[in-house]
Amino acid sequence: MNKGRDFDERAVKVFQKKEITEHYIYKNLSGRVSGVKNRRILSQIADDEMRHYNVWKTYSRKDISPDRFKVWLYTLISMVFGFTFGIKLMENGEKRAHAVYSRIPGSFKEINGIVSDEEEHEQALLMLLDEERMKYTGSIVLGLNDALVELMGVLAGLTFAIHNTTAVALTASITGIAAALSMASSAYLSTKTDPGGKNPFVASLYTGGAYIITVLAMITPYLVFEDRYICLGISFFIAICIIGFFNYYISVAQNLPFKSRFLGMVGLSFTVAALSFLAGYAIHYVFPDILM
Repeated sequence: MNKGRDFDERAVKVFQKKEITEHYIYKNLSGRVSGVKNRRILSQIADDEMRHYNVWKTYSRKDISPDRFKVWLYTLISMVFGFTFGIKLMENGEKRAHAVYSRIPGSFKEINGIVSDEEEHEQALLMLLDEERMKYTGSIVLGLNDALVELMGVLAGLTFAIHNTTAVALTASITGIAAALSMASSAYLSTKTDPGGKNPFVASLYTGGAYIITVLAMITPYLVFEDRYICLGISFFIAICIIGFFNYYISVAQNLPFKSRFLGMVGLSFTVAALSFLAGYAIHYVFPDILM
């Protein structure tokens, strides 16, 4: 009996800490996001979290401090990657809490009310997610996908065709920057023709910017190391990291499956790279004395 009560007390304190922590996170975000509606909903959720905290406090009869690191971390994530991503990441935690709440003994009378509030939070959050940058996710996907597929192919081909790593980096840079400008202009014209609520200039910046950042990241090994095969391997690893991070971001922010999207993008990129690698080998075989 005592053991069960000890467990309940520990669980209550954990939930109490969770609620006060999320209260401060939502409160911080409510003062930083743009839009009256966004601020109002976040403030309401912050108030609800404080009410939940006070419900748990009636059982623990103790004040619990928030997890300051978690408050700082989620606020930082939301500021850097957008409040849509930060809040959805938080929402995933609330879903796990919902599952735990359902296993709490029925002696806690307010539990059903808290669970109901958590469900309302999810609906409110779905209504909230109206962030400007999320409109341009497609533009970022276009820039990243094209840069990864094309540049992996270019680097694979050049690595076999040209022995000098600096020459590979410079050639890939010229190719990448030209392709980035081309993609940006295409995104501008495409968005201008069918805007869908998007600014053509901003769409072109996201597309071209994603392309150029990917190019710079992938050619860096060729400017640092001399062994061209090590450079190629590191570049491919960087590409996988970029693909993994961005697909995780999209899967969280837009509730899309991660694994299938990640594997599909990796498979496409490496297929193109393998074909380009073979083409580079053939060119080097045919012109061994010209491409050094």
